[in-house]
Amino acid sequence: MDWTLWLEWFIKAFVLLMLILTGFAYLTLYERRALARIQVRVGPNRAGPQGILQPIADAVKLVFKEELTPARADKFLFVLAPIMTVVPAMIIAAVIPFGTQFTLPFLNRPVTLYVADINVGVIYLTAIASIAVYGIVLAGWSSNNKYAMLGGMRSSAQMISYELALGICFVIAILLGDSMSLTKIVEAQKNVWFAVIQPVGALIFMVATLAEVNRAPFDMPEAEQELTAGYHSEYSGMKFALFFMAEYEKMIVISMIAATLYFGGYREFWFLQNTIFSVDRFPLLGPVYLLLKVVVLLFFMIWIRATWPRIRYDRLMTFGWKVLLPLSLVLVFITALGILLADQFGAVYIWTIPVLSIIAGLVTALLVNLSLRRKVAHA
Repeated sequence: MDWTLWLEWFIKAFVLLMLILTGFAYLTLYERRALARIQVRVGPNRAGPQGILQPIADAVKLVFKEELTPARADKFLFVLAPIMTVVPAMIIAAVIPFGTQFTLPFLNRPVTLYVADINVGVIYLTAIASIAVYGIVLAGWSSNNKYAMLGGMRSSAQMISYELALGICFVIAILLGDSMSLTKIVEAQKNVWFAVIQPVGALIFMVATLAEVNRAPFDMPEAEQELTAGYHSEYSGMKFALFFMAEYEKMIVISMIAATLYFGGYREFWFLQNTIFSVDRFPLLGPVYLLLKVVVLLFFMIWIRATWPRIRYDRLMTFGWKVLLPLSLVLVFITALGILLADQFGAVYIWTIPVLSIIAGLVTALLVNLSLRRKVAHA
């Protein structure tokens, strides 16, 4: 095998790793400043100009903070758990395409803007994302702490429950893109994003990802008023930093996945097609467009944290099993039906998908509202 291919893989993997690690650090600053603006506060502004060095100050603090290990904890699993949580958040990004390809003059061969393009990329995403559950369960169990154990069980139950709706939303993107390759799914959105064709599916995907990464309003396993600090109650120093890092890295990676599956990925915005800013003319614009979409999706995650209150844990689980799961199954049927109609009677019938999906979403919202009113009346 050509040594330059090995070098290319190494450089791309290293750049992707540094991008995610740097993104994690400055996502914390982005979130704190955005929350401050929403809540009419100042936010961090002391460490460096406009607080730009605040992530570095936080990192130094965590490095020198004392690490404690409970006397009766399982030492090996106690150390392994944060590693099992943070590693999948990094390697899952290997199949996310940042663009098509370009030619380097001195290599005289095309260089792709992704680490790997496997034909079952969607299955790779679901498989790797599921590994993080083990890290959270082991963190709670190995701590030999009842609150940590309860937090680990709650978090794993929540993640497993919402993974079902999340996986079905992957199926919707597969049906629309007619492929499991993420690159082909992005190219299928060249003319119209899947979020336009299946808006309710995109919304369910984003809601399920919030529960998947334990973000507000689905952060009960880590809420202090619920279970102290949840599964990481006994962690401190760099071990706690790994859990902290995993959550924010998952936010970045999940935003990349959402942008890839439903918002056109590295493709340009629709009003820039057939212009000099098209990815077909300048492939290196692909990472720029993907980054812009990720920043917008991250802002919506932060916005939801600032504005939505937590819901009770029993209602959270009910929402996942009795609302999102049945609705996502209905959306798969509607998507398959719309594709079949478009194949048989013309491309215009593809627009039956968003119409029927929005109707299904409104009916579901109405039924949920009636159920809540009924419970209030009986109370």
